[in-house]
This record gives sequence, structure tokens and C-alpha cells, in this order.
Amino acid sequence: MVENARTINIVASLILIIGIAYILIPLYLTLTTASHSYEFMLQNGLVWSIGDQFLVNIRRIFTETSIPLQMLNSLAVAVGTATGMCVLSFLSAYAIVYFNVRWAGAAFALILATVILPLDMRFVTTYQVASNVFSPLNALLDATGLNDLIAAIFGAPFHGEWSILDTRLGLIAPLLAHGMGTFLFRQFFLTLPKDLFKAARMDGAGPVRFLFDILLPLSRTSFASLFVLMFLSGWTSYLWPLVASSKADTQTAVVGLSRLIVEDSAVPDYPLIMAGAILVSIVPLTMIALLQRYLVQGLILSEK
Repeated sequence: MVENARTINIVASLILIIGIAYILIPLYLTLTTASHSYEFMLQNGLVWSIGDQFLVNIRRIFTETSIPLQMLNSLAVAVGTATGMCVLSFLSAYAIVYFNVRWAGAAFALILATVILPLDMRFVTTYQVASNVFSPLNALLDATGLNDLIAAIFGAPFHGEWSILDTRLGLIAPLLAHGMGTFLFRQFFLTLPKDLFKAARMDGAGPVRFLFDILLPLSRTSFASLFVLMFLSGWTSYLWPLVASSKADTQTAVVGLSRLIVEDSAVPDYPLIMAGAILVSIVPLTMIALLQRYLVQGLILSEK
């Protein structure tokens, strides 16, 4: 007996249409707002019609704001975060799955703890370390009394100073401390035959050759999916770039958009802001459009 699912299909279609409208209507209002002038918006407010000032507002973004330079910063942060996360996650998952490490389970649990405690929850301590990378070493030397010995030998205690704030390195490095990539690769490695590593060893392939010649080609879809996810995460990151960068030349585009709202202005220049939002959204939307297939395949193959 075949169940009549016509009612279910109708309800599902209505829900889908409502969801699409919920997403597209704000996007359409963003486009219409960006296509009008500031004076027109003051007189008429938000309107549904498309104006003729879109290219003018885009030109203002390039001539009156730091958004173009900040987009380059966002691109550097997104690519650096995605690349670093892929490499670190791949190597850590490889060590956890294919090597008989005694404390592999504990190490994996600590890595997963970074998912439970993301950067937004520990940005105060992260800021303290970023303001002086040597601060943990300084505290360790002071706590163990080694600084007294160093002072007795060299005449002065060791006190390192290195701040990575207002640098691209300072924007990228804290974003790498996330265990999602390791979890993704570990789940994929567990779907592979357990005797694959032993068979490679019997054929004379060492751990390094097995890594590059066998495991790396099989992990292309997982690499692509993780790269897209981390690229989008780095591009849309807001709180850490807001805290770690105080100069317009080192801030990211998402932070730069918020800076377009002038506090002493009664009505912000929303056409300019919406034009900037559209310009900033082009890069992640293009990334999703080009690599959507790899993103879905990588997430499916990682399930077990």
C-alpha cells in the first residue's frame, strides 16, 4: 500500500517557500537600499524599488572608505586560517588514528575541548597572550625560580616581549585553535579500511610516504570541505579582529563595515553601508558557489 503523501509535500513546499522568502527579502532590501542615495533614503526610508545609485555607492566604497584594503586583510586571514587549519588538523588526526600513541584519547579530548570553549569565550586570555607571546614563558620561569638562576648567571632575569596585535599573524593564529578539523579528518580516517596502513607498510611505504601517496589523495574532498568552512569562518570572524586590531589598515572587512556607522550621525548612511555589505559578501558567496559540491561530499564521507 502506497501512502498518499500529497498533503505532506504541500506542507513541505510551503515551509520551503517561506524559508526562501525569509532569506531573500532581507537580501532584496539590502540591494534596493544600496541602489539609492542617502538623501533619497532620508526622505522616503526603505523602499522596494531599485534605484540608479548603486554604482555610485560602490565607487564611494573604494574612494571614501578602507573597505577594499580591509577586504585584502580578510582574504589573508581567511586563506591563512583555512590553510593552517587544514594542515594542522590533517597531521593531528593522522597521528591520533594511525600511531599507537598512549595518550591519544586524552589528546583528542583536549582538542575537542576547543570546540566546547571557542575563541569568543576565551578572547580575554587570548588577548593577554597575543599582547605578549612570551608571557606564558615569563610566568613559567618566574614560578619555577629559573629566572633567579638566570639573573645570577647573566645579571638580569629573562623577560621576553613580542606583541602580535595589529598584525595579520595575530588575527590568524588564535583562530587555528579549534578542534573541528581534527574531528572531521579523524572521522574520515575511521571510514578507511583498518588494514590499509599495514598493507602499505608491507609494500615498503613508510609513514611519510603513506601520508603523501595514499592518505593525502584520499582526503581531497575532506580538505576541500574543511577549507571552505574555515575560509568562511575566517572571513566572517568579528569579535577577535575587533579586539586584536585597532587600526583601520589592519582590520578586516566585517569590522570595517561596523565602523561605517558614525556615532554622531542621526541617521547612518545606510546606502553606503549596504553597498559595502554587498561588496564584502561577493567573496564568500563565490567560494560557496564554486566549492559547494566538495563541501557536501567531504561532510558526507566524514560520517561514521
